[in-house]
Amino acid sequence: MDAVWAALISGGLALIGTVISVNASQKKTQASVEATVKTEMAVMNTKIEALTKEVEKHNGFAERVPKLETKVKTLEKDCARLEGFHMHP
Repeated sequence: MDAVWAALISGGLALIGTVISVNASQKKTQASVEATVKTEMAVMNTKIEALTKEVEKHNGFAERVPKLETKVKTLEKDCARLEGFHMHP
């Protein structure tokens, strides 16, 4: 009977030790994962900010190009009219 009690006590202590060890390991792993996720999120946010700036810059060009095309057409017409004026005094 003493052997049974000794085995139960020994097994219980081993179980408690294992639970504590696994719990501590899980906390370390969770902290590591959280730190990695924070770092990755910071990198992603930085990249998103940079891409947003590029898109805003591109949108500025997209708005200005049609205006420039209109001005170029006007200048081409003016040049053609002036060339015609120069040819017929």
